[in-house]
Amino acid sequence: MTVAPEIHDASPEKLLAPVLSAFWDEPRSWTLETYLRHEGYEGARKAFAMQPDEVIAYVKDSGLRGRGGAGFPTGMKWQFIPQGDGKPHYLVVNADESEPGTCKDIPLLFANPHSLVEGMLIASYAIRCSHAFVYLRGETVPVLRRLHEAVREAYAAGYLGRNILGSGLDLDITVHAGAGAYICGEETALLDSLEGRRGQPRLRPPFPAVAGLYACPTVVNNVESIASVPAILNRGKEWFRSMGSEKSPGFTLYSLSGHVANPGQYEAPLGITLRQLLGMSGGMRPGHTLKFWTPGGSSTPLLTDEHLDVPLDYEAVGAAGSMLGTKALQCFDETTCVVRAVTRWTEFYAHESCGKCTPCREGTYWLVQLLRDIEAGKGRMADLDKLADIADNINGKSFCALGDGAASPIFSSLQYFRGEYEQHIKGKGCPFDPSKSTVWADQPHPEVPA
Repeated sequence: MTVAPEIHDASPEKLLAPVLSAFWDEPRSWTLETYLRHEGYEGARKAFAMQPDEVIAYVKDSGLRGRGGAGFPTGMKWQFIPQGDGKPHYLVVNADESEPGTCKDIPLLFANPHSLVEGMLIASYAIRCSHAFVYLRGETVPVLRRLHEAVREAYAAGYLGRNILGSGLDLDITVHAGAGAYICGEETALLDSLEGRRGQPRLRPPFPAVAGLYACPTVVNNVESIASVPAILNRGKEWFRSMGSEKSPGFTLYSLSGHVANPGQYEAPLGITLRQLLGMSGGMRPGHTLKFWTPGGSSTPLLTDEHLDVPLDYEAVGAAGSMLGTKALQCFDETTCVVRAVTRWTEFYAHESCGKCTPCREGTYWLVQLLRDIEAGKGRMADLDKLADIADNINGKSFCALGDGAASPIFSSLQYFRGEYEQHIKGKGCPFDPSKSTVWADQPHPEVPA
């Protein structure tokens, strides 16, 4: 199958929709001066001309869905915050981008941090919040510095502080650097970490909208979700709904990585296909073809070249048996050993498990032991059913979604590449490494170039 065909139905200019990434290539794109040249903070001015509840309804009507993975409607999440309860309300932005293969929020914050600051301004006004937080992955020091500078510029220009733009809103933003734990990407573990405790998921209910940060009503949103709000307020919900599909409207950032000719960020309407994205990016690396890929990072069930034309929106990817997730499109060619890839992912999940619940803590450990044995040629056929059984004992039974994410590549790789697992067992090692296997001793491997 040809992996990167020529696109005849539309030019890249018509397929892409640069909004958040519209001026990433400009000199000093991260500064307030550049942001203001591109209608910066106009969305906030329009929001302040409305009542807070009207802003919530407007965002809800736009159809914006959370860009952090689950795709929950953003306006509806804001609507859950109780009003008139006499408690402080908090907005927390999840910038702890830790999912293997995901790389969209960090480039966005590096090149255009004011889009997030303005989005936080609008969201805080809507939910009656006077103190908002950004929880950033601490290893990304250059991004941390730019975000701090953007917040400083916003204070100096009157976009943060007291009575912002005459709206009566007082807002302070605190940028908090996390310590690099994958589990802190889970919203309640993030809140515990932000409060100074060990990052572990909380028992729910109560949900963060009722008892979140400091036991007060809290909205937790992804960076891209909040950064998309200013453009919606400035250009209109009809403009936003003109892109994408009815249930998955709007634009989003797709992270294309792996064995592709030109990896990078591609901002396009929801519903574009991987075939189209590969066509714009030069396809797979020369001389190779697509074998499998992930639509939303390693925690989403992998797909194959049969799914090249699946629209990349929440409904279509779900119908194909996977999840859109964070739109982290990792592409692997025919030289990749599926067992090795899944083993590396599972090792990551076992290492990053917080240990709070038994299914995830014990299950990921034993998945790693079995996968390492299979990859090393020490596996047995019964191990394949055992892998599926352990994954089933984790899936839906762990305290948070980390367990589900660890089970996803197990289920999907066994579904599409069970034969490759069997080759490892029959050949006493990896068929992609002649020194470790006997199965192809007398003939070249049919999938690996001789």
